[in-house]
Amino acid sequence: MRDAVIVQAVRTPVGKRNGGLSEIQPTDLSAHVLTALAERSGIDPAVVEDVIWGCVSQVGEQTGDIARSAVLGAGWPESVPGVTVDRQCGSSQQAVSFAAASVLAGHYDVVVAGGVESMSRVPMGTSSAGKWPFGTGFGARYPGIIPNQGIGAEMIADRWGLSRTQLDEFSLGSHAKAAAAQDGGRFDAEIAPITNPSGVKVEADEGVRRGSTLEALGALKTVFRPENGTITAGNSSQISDGAAGLLITTSEKAAELGLTPIVRIHTAVVTGDDPVIMLTGPIPATALALKRSGLSIGDIGAFEVNEAFAPVPLAWLAETGADPARLNPNGGAIALGHPLGGSGARIMTTLVHHMRATGTRYGLQTMCEGGGQANATILELV
Repeated sequence: MRDAVIVQAVRTPVGKRNGGLSEIQPTDLSAHVLTALAERSGIDPAVVEDVIWGCVSQVGEQTGDIARSAVLGAGWPESVPGVTVDRQCGSSQQAVSFAAASVLAGHYDVVVAGGVESMSRVPMGTSSAGKWPFGTGFGARYPGIIPNQGIGAEMIADRWGLSRTQLDEFSLGSHAKAAAAQDGGRFDAEIAPITNPSGVKVEADEGVRRGSTLEALGALKTVFRPENGTITAGNSSQISDGAAGLLITTSEKAAELGLTPIVRIHTAVVTGDDPVIMLTGPIPATALALKRSGLSIGDIGAFEVNEAFAPVPLAWLAETGADPARLNPNGGAIALGHPLGGSGARIMTTLVHHMRATGTRYGLQTMCEGGGQANATILELV
């Protein structure tokens, strides 16, 4: 019986907006990851049958099928194709799902999945350029609604009774965990340092803040509801640059190529949910993944729930009953950043390395996505 296994996972550091990675074109960030995947696994890139790459704002420097451009930019053979996918923030997690499904079906034996976003160079909103992208049918179905993830986060905080203090406390915890992971060298194995055109070598995630306090976070202004809101820059994910990728094959092919599987892609699902509140999809996605897998929430040793905004993982915790100590053990997007199209692969790369380092048998990753969607993936340690 065929399976789908991850044999290598690598990422760039995550750069702050206008930080160390902002000088690097997103195609070159992607090519850097592909090069590192080949070097660290020892594979001949010619055996890769496709590169499936997530990217959200596919305009400007991120247009023209950035996956294919990255393959050529990495110096890989012209025979290696590439395709770019968009499922909003979950684009590169979806890329992994597509890759795994294709491997399981026998369409591919070796495939790379990942993604990129340079939010410094291609800012949010560029893709629609002020145009209404939802069509007349959406407008008729949801009259008067202009979808906004920040407002959705405020709605979640209201619905689950989450206070500003709870959100800020969660955010402090994300930075503390990320700082501890950096100090303990827990990201070293997954990061491929990169030197920008100015000659600066970027080796670590730039967004981690040390020494912040609840008082400092409490002084930040709310963004989406100035009068009575809870969402601030301090309890939201950071605007970021970065790329990540994973090498996926079968156990049989891995043995043939001399590769060692790290995890098996056990279960992968995607769901739709309310597109107005938008960010609650991880709750039904988790329930569906557990049902399909035959596992319980208690079987999962580590959870990665993307910290788009602090209410998202907090509402997820409340609904799933998961152990908070197992959630985002190395911090999340509030501390590490959220390079949209690359985040799913970044999170999975971190989860894969965490599972291997700690001997965690099962890990679950889920992300909220634009339009009220969510992917959920369960990995099993090999």
